[in-house]
Amino acid sequence: MSDEAYGATIAKRRLARRLAQLRVKSGYTANHVCDVLNWGRGKVGRFEANQWKRPEMSDIRDLLRIYPVTDDEREEIEQLAIKSRARPWWREYTEIFENEFPGYENDATRIRVFMPLVMPGLLATADYSEALLRSGGMPPLRQRKTMETRKRRQEILERADGTAPRLTAVITEASLMYQWGVKTDRRDQIEHLIELSRRDNIELRIQRFADGPPVGAHSMVNIFGFADGEPSLVFVETDYTIQEVSDRAEVKSYVEAFGRACDAALEPRDTVFYLKTMAEQLE
Repeated sequence: MSDEAYGATIAKRRLARRLAQLRVKSGYTANHVCDVLNWGRGKVGRFEANQWKRPEMSDIRDLLRIYPVTDDEREEIEQLAIKSRARPWWREYTEIFENEFPGYENDATRIRVFMPLVMPGLLATADYSEALLRSGGMPPLRQRKTMETRKRRQEILERADGTAPRLTAVITEASLMYQWGVKTDRRDQIEHLIELSRRDNIELRIQRFADGPPVGAHSMVNIFGFADGEPSLVFVETDYTIQEVSDRAEVKSYVEAFGRACDAALEPRDTVFYLKTMAEQLE
């Protein structure tokens, strides 16, 4: 499975950063550039802050016309812009995603996720997700659309072209002990985790009740790492939003907290054994 939009979100992030670097190198202010190109004030600032959905090639070429660039730099910028213009599936779900979360998840080469009370979306069965969404009182239409997006998000783990991310997930026993559906539904979720753990790119660790409260982190956290030295990002989930964290010091704190959560959880092999025991109890 391949994904035509793979890399588009990171390309757009790099494009914004490179345009800012070129402007500073040229000695222009953002307002000066807007004046030279007869653009409204703030347009260049939005570009450089990556507050755009799909860059227009005409805008990019206008900027390259006034910035002193080498042929290699011009080609680099234009290629980033072309890549950025891919139309990803999540653009059809703006009511579900208010930021670039699915794009960064799609482009990540490494994903670290910790959910203290519920199953991470990338690992949840459809029955588990539906039960969770119903319990939250979400309107039926939004439930349906959320289920569609969750299924699409999970496809990144199936990519067979070498772009599937390395996923490390710390789950909790609590997330598997709720009384929802019937026993077979709950067992299916556990067996799904066991099956996923057999993949080379997936590492699962479980924090047990017997080991005390969750250690290391207490928020729903996604940590995305990228190729080619691109800075990592953190997304913190709440009941109402997914907040982006890009400050290097804060990202480092979340990475360290995730490390402590891993240390407090069972090793992957022991996790599989424990999951098998839990599944047997539901037979």
